[in-house]
Amino acid sequence: MNFIRNNAGGIGICAIIALPCWFLGQAFPIVGGPVFAILAGMAIALLWKPRARGTLQKGIGFTAKKVLQYAVILLGFGLNLIQIAQVGAMSLPIICSTIATALIVAFLMSKALHMPAGISTLIGVGSSICGGSAIAATAPVINAKDEDVAQAISVIFLFNVVAALVFPTLGNLLGMSNDGFGLFAGTAVNDTSSVTAAAAAWDGMHPGSNALDHATIVKLTRTLAIIPITLVLALLQVRKAKRAAEDAGSAGVSMVASDASASEVAGDSSNAVANANNSVATTASDSSATRQTGGKQLGNFSLKRAFPMFILWFVVASIITTIAVAAGADAAVFDPLKTLSKFFICMAMAAIGLNTDIVKLVKSGGKPILMGFVCWICIAAVSLGMQALLGLW
Repeated sequence: MNFIRNNAGGIGICAIIALPCWFLGQAFPIVGGPVFAILAGMAIALLWKPRARGTLQKGIGFTAKKVLQYAVILLGFGLNLIQIAQVGAMSLPIICSTIATALIVAFLMSKALHMPAGISTLIGVGSSICGGSAIAATAPVINAKDEDVAQAISVIFLFNVVAALVFPTLGNLLGMSNDGFGLFAGTAVNDTSSVTAAAAAWDGMHPGSNALDHATIVKLTRTLAIIPITLVLALLQVRKAKRAAEDAGSAGVSMVASDASASEVAGDSSNAVANANNSVATTASDSSATRQTGGKQLGNFSLKRAFPMFILWFVVASIITTIAVAAGADAAVFDPLKTLSKFFICMAMAAIGLNTDIVKLVKSGGKPILMGFVCWICIAAVSLGMQALLGLW
């Protein structure tokens, strides 16, 4: 009851904002519901500041964090691992090349431009995998700020729109085949809705083409990269938290030793002995606690707390779908869960928009836009280059 009383109002506000944005996303798939939701949230936040929301802010915060995690778990029900592996195997070399390119470029640019790791990671992952869904999956893993999520979504959206409008004409100028353009759209356009828009535009320009089907399968194959990348990021976060706990413990021991030394210098040997005994007792206690938790806890570090368990549930959901379809179940059974996942993402983006200072976002937007642009250009160039190299064009 306390949970409902504390969070229901804020969750309801986010759902109310997300609902019209969801329908707008259906009407304008090139933009998508999440982008409408985050823009609506930011617009409302200009007039309705966090300090004026009272108890509603807690539910808004819950939506931005937990509902987003639930959305990622439900995304797993849209992934049939066997089907994607069978159909998308041909595109794997290009997918791996474009993903590696985007991540390397984002890393190098973050160093060159002195950008924070959070926004750089989100733009790199969003550019390389599947736009908003990848950002949604990654943000809770790296504990990204709401402002970083909003900025990354905005940058990805900008270049998604440009790609959907420009790439069909570019494909024509390059003389690409229908399957070649499907492969290009599936590997070089970020968000699924924009991949669909670009491929549908190509099919409209080339009656009888099936580029949309090809691009969709390639995009789903690319989406699978969410699993290993978020797992690696989660393990890096665990390692970082463990190292921080170890450093904190070492600092505590050093302080005890320093106190003991100072006591000895002052001639207070009884204090030195007492401090040493306390240090030994504390160390023994910590060591005992570590043994009792099977080595999963060190000082203030907890593996369960540091590792984002929702990523494991996402993998479980994918495996359930794969096994069910292999056993003869209709994949359409999972469609309601996929739809609910997309609506949850809209809700979470509305909450993130409400927690975002749009004025600050605009002032600090130059570097992220530059990073997104360079990632976008490099991904497109590598996709075309790999196709030419492999003779798939």
